[in-house]
Amino acid sequence: MTEINRICLIGFGEVGQILAEDLAAAGVAALSAWDIKFPDPRSVPSRAVLNSPVREGEDAADAVAEADLVISAVTAAQTLPAATGTVAGLKPGSCFLDMNSASPETKVAAAARVEAGGGYYVEAAVMSPFPSKRCATPVLLGGPHAATIMPLVQELGFDGVTVFSDSLGQASAAKMCRSVMVKGIEALLAARHFDVEEIVLRSLDDLFPGPDWPKLSRYMLSRSVEHGERRAEEMREAARTVQEAGVDPLMTAACAERQEWAARNESAFD
Repeated sequence: MTEINRICLIGFGEVGQILAEDLAAAGVAALSAWDIKFPDPRSVPSRAVLNSPVREGEDAADAVAEADLVISAVTAAQTLPAATGTVAGLKPGSCFLDMNSASPETKVAAAARVEAGGGYYVEAAVMSPFPSKRCATPVLLGGPHAATIMPLVQELGFDGVTVFSDSLGQASAAKMCRSVMVKGIEALLAARHFDVEEIVLRSLDDLFPGPDWPKLSRYMLSRSVEHGERRAEEMREAARTVQEAGVDPLMTAACAERQEWAARNESAFD
């Protein structure tokens, strides 16, 4: 592949909508998309695509037809179904960029399905919250085609991409292990209950100086409420990653349950 003219977005949630806006602003004229919620006209993705410069596909295969680059940005549990659904429509030689939060084993399985359909698979591990930096978000690319795709996506505005490994799975392992480290902040709920939240946050300045911890904690807790279900799926993939390393993922599995709980108990964060 020497250039990218047509791009398909699989998943039109928060990340997919940001991608559509940024790619259109970068001059990509041919954008298409598919989301499993498109059949419901009341869903957020269905309403969002009506006001975007994106062609809504009839299904995943129709959406990816003729696309040079397919970007998959779905929830963790949909990583494999998303890859499978596009295979029938993939143009030979097209690139499938998998931005989903999934374990190395899941990424390897997705790559096998894409490449069996004639596409080239590249894993992309998103290493910080996407909405803040948008397409400039730090992203680790992995797999044998990562070095080929990097300069092409940089031309589209993906300023934060770097090639991490030519082996599939390592970039995703880095992402999953990062998730284990950062998504346990719901412990602040206990601190709030005992009215010790302020001192806990102040103590973090000594241990990890730099961030505005009160601001960061408010942000992280709000994300747990807004995206708890999606984060729970991500943490289950993180638990799977830890298990693949031969470690019983006790803390990570519990974090998945807590993230799912957060989505159902917004009042607890008031």
